[in-house]
Amino acid sequence: MNSWWSKLVVVFVAVWLLLRFGPSIPVSSVVSQKQDFFTVSGEGKVTVVPDTAIVDLGITINRPTVKAAQSEANSVINAISQELKNLGIKDKDIKTSNYSVYPQYDQTRISGYQVSTNLTITVREIDKINQVIDTATAKGANTIGGIQLTVDADKKKLLLQNARELAVKDAKTKAENLAKAAGIVLGKIVNIQESAGDTRPLPMMYAKAEDTQIQPGSTDISTSVTLFYETR
Repeated sequence: MNSWWSKLVVVFVAVWLLLRFGPSIPVSSVVSQKQDFFTVSGEGKVTVVPDTAIVDLGITINRPTVKAAQSEANSVINAISQELKNLGIKDKDIKTSNYSVYPQYDQTRISGYQVSTNLTITVREIDKINQVIDTATAKGANTIGGIQLTVDADKKKLLLQNARELAVKDAKTKAENLAKAAGIVLGKIVNIQESAGDTRPLPMMYAKAEDTQIQPGSTDISTSVTLFYETR
C-alpha cells in the first residue's frame, strides 16, 4: 500500500515539475479568416424581330365509320403537306404532332367516329407565314391550334451572347459606382453567376378571315448576371 502511494506521489511531482519548468506545449488552434465579398447584378437585353414561325394546324373529321373518317383526314393532310412543300417548306419542318380516333355516341349507341390529325409546321421564312395558313385552310385544315413567333436557334445563341456582354458591362458599371459611393475598394472578380436567358416564343391566336394578316413584331432576348468581387 505504501509502495502504491509512493508511486502516485512521484507521478504527481513529475507532472508538476514538467508544467512548471518544462517547455511550453503548443495547443493546436484554427484561425478563421473571414473573406468579404461585394456582389452586384446586371441585366442585358437585345430586341429582335422573329424570323421563324411555328404553326399548329390540322383537320377534324366526323364520319359514320373509322375507315371513312381516316380516309378523308389522311387525304386532307396529304394535300396540305404537298402544297406546303410547293411553297418551299421542307419535309423536316412538317411533322405529325397528334393523331386520334374517338367514337361518337348517340345516347348509348355509337353513331360515328371522329378522327383528328395535327401538323406542326416550322416556317423559316417568316414572310411566308400568312401564305402557309391560307394555303392549309384552303386545302381543308379546319383547326389552327396556335402560332408561335420565335428566333432561329443559331441566331438566338449569338444574340444571347450579346445580351450577356451587356449584362456584364451593366454589372461592372454598377459595381464601380456603388463602390465609389460607399468607399469600398474593389478587388478582383472571383465568381460570376448567370440567370438562364429566356426567349419565349410570342403566342398568337388565329382568327379566320378573308386573308391572314400576321405581323411578327419584335421580341426580347435577355439575361442577367451577378458578379462577386473581393473587397480590400
